[in-house]
This record gives sequence, C-alpha cells and structure tokens, in this order.
Amino acid sequence: MAIQAVLTGDIVNSTRLGTSREKKLMKTLQQVFNNNKFEFYRGDSFQLFLNDATAALQTALLCRTFAISLSDADHFDVRISIAAGKAKTPSKALSASRDEPFILSGRAFDEMIKQEKRLAIITSHSLANIGLEVICDYLNAVFSTLTRKQAEVIFELLQGKTQQMVADKFKKSKSTIHQHVSAGRWTEIEVLLKQYEKIINQLSQ
Repeated sequence: MAIQAVLTGDIVNSTRLGTSREKKLMKTLQQVFNNNKFEFYRGDSFQLFLNDATAALQTALLCRTFAISLSDADHFDVRISIAAGKAKTPSKALSASRDEPFILSGRAFDEMIKQEKRLAIITSHSLANIGLEVICDYLNAVFSTLTRKQAEVIFELLQGKTQQMVADKFKKSKSTIHQHVSAGRWTEIEVLLKQYEKIINQLSQ
C-alpha cells in the first residue's frame, strides 16, 4: 500500500527574482505540482501533499532544477524537506493537518534552514533515514555546482525526455546536450532517484 509525502519548501533568493522570473517560476511550480493538493503562503513558501511518496523526490528535483535554470549572478534554488508516511488527504488547509508527515516535514524544514541545506528527506523509520540522508547529502553536493544550462537540461530529463528530444527543443546539437548531461551528473541523479524509490517501496510493504 502506497504511503504519502508532504513537501515543505521555499524559494531561495526569491526577492531577487524580479517580476518576470517570479511569475515564470510560480507557474512552473504549479504545473509540477499538477493536480495534487498544495498551498502557497508568505509569497515564496509552499506545502504540497502527494498521495504517492515515490514521486516526491522527482517532484522536488524538478522544482530545484527549474529554479536554478533561472539563475544569473544570483543563484536561485528551492529549499525542500520531504516527509514520507501515512497521512490522509486534508479536507481543509494543509497547514491545519496534524498527521505525522506534516509534522515531520515542518520540523525537518526548520532544521534545514539552521544547517543551510537545500534538501532533506525524513520518515519515522530510523534505518530508512540513514539511507535517505546519504541520498540527500549526495544530491545537495551535486546541485551545489549545477549551472544554469545543466539545470535546464536535467529539468527536461526529469520529465522523461530523451537527450535527442532536449536537443531538438533547445535547437542544440546532441553532443552539446550530452556535455551538459555529463557535467550535471545525470547518471548519478538517476541512480539516487531509483534508490529513493526502493526505500519508499520497502516502507510501503
């Protein structure tokens, strides 16, 4: 039986985005959230509820890569904490829910801010958390060096597009796209996504 996930996040350096990029980012975040229940608050913060926790990490990375793809001198990003566990779909405001994943996500998010991290994943299972922390540390290291162009390409790959499709979209050669893919460490990101899904599937059993 699938377990749920709650994502709590905010936009890093949001005050420097400017009106045009802010609208573009907010529109894309809403598209990434799709038909799932979500709320924005304080302008640059949000909470998202997913019925299937296996999609949570991919969703978080889509948010982060798109934000980074908007970067120039300022490095934009989205800071996100993911909590996976049993929860009911809230009938009212997400902020009113007291189910465990909502509480864990909020606590993890507060701790992230203190530690200046951009991604955290937490569950109520201590052994699972060890593996999830390794995944987060690795991804935080990868994303700390991700360039705007690399993030732009990886955002497309996270949606299931091939390198050729990305090359066609951006009117670039496949070799150029492959360079961004390699430098952006896409192969490692794919492995980490699969490892995350394995852990979540184990928790669902």
